[in-house]
Amino acid sequence: MLSKKKKAAMTVGITAITLLVVFPFVWMILLSFKTNSEIMASPLSLPTSLNVDNYLNAFQVLDYGQLYGNTLFVCLTSIVIELTITFLSSFVIARMHFSNKVKSMLYSFLIIGLSISPFILLFPVYKINVFFGLSGKLGLIFPYVATSISFNTLLLVGYLKGLPGEIDEAAVVDGCTIWQLIGRVVLPMTKPVIATVVIFNVLYIWNEYPFASVMLRDISDYTLSMGISFFKGKYTVDYGGIIASSIMIIIPQLIFYGLFQKNIVEGMTAGAVKG
Repeated sequence: MLSKKKKAAMTVGITAITLLVVFPFVWMILLSFKTNSEIMASPLSLPTSLNVDNYLNAFQVLDYGQLYGNTLFVCLTSIVIELTITFLSSFVIARMHFSNKVKSMLYSFLIIGLSISPFILLFPVYKINVFFGLSGKLGLIFPYVATSISFNTLLLVGYLKGLPGEIDEAAVVDGCTIWQLIGRVVLPMTKPVIATVVIFNVLYIWNEYPFASVMLRDISDYTLSMGISFFKGKYTVDYGGIIASSIMIIIPQLIFYGLFQKNIVEGMTAGAVKG
């Protein structure tokens, strides 16, 4: 049992950390109600009035319907492809038996990608896209799929290894084919870790900028992260517009994360313990 002093110290520490984490977002909200001159002159002061001109300007400059549509298309398509690939490969690695070391070599090959930053591969990936004639949103989807495979494999393999092997044996004895075993038996039991994988990948793709800035050339293909570049000119920067549009990009993520926070904790815990 913790003493009262330790509990008080932990409470103070947690409160301080929470304030440090929340402060940048609160500061952004306050800055969004200021003009550019006020932001530059006194960035830490409170706004003199609730001026919504930055938000009105952001709606006039950006087509949020198109930006959200492009982002959702890229996000959903990438997640469907990468989940299909990584779930099947993780099932093979975690649940099937081989007489040689192919399985361990495949797992090592997939996991080693975690040690490589995807952003140092920007130029090679761009050249590959050019070689295969991939551009626009398609040129963005495949890099997102490739850079997510290692992380997805780490979580899925760890979780699948923890499922009792007797489940597979009982399903096969009852006449299940391999695809029925995967789709009707194993897949429903992996919902917590799949939810975790989906949430992390949605947040990654929603915020990703380096690949989008290199692969997207047509304004009609721009995602939300690219939309902010409209507020930066050759000689001027609309700081108020950047802050206001950033808030409108962040709020859906906060709502999404808040709704599925429980799934994140369950999936990460299950994958870590059962792996």
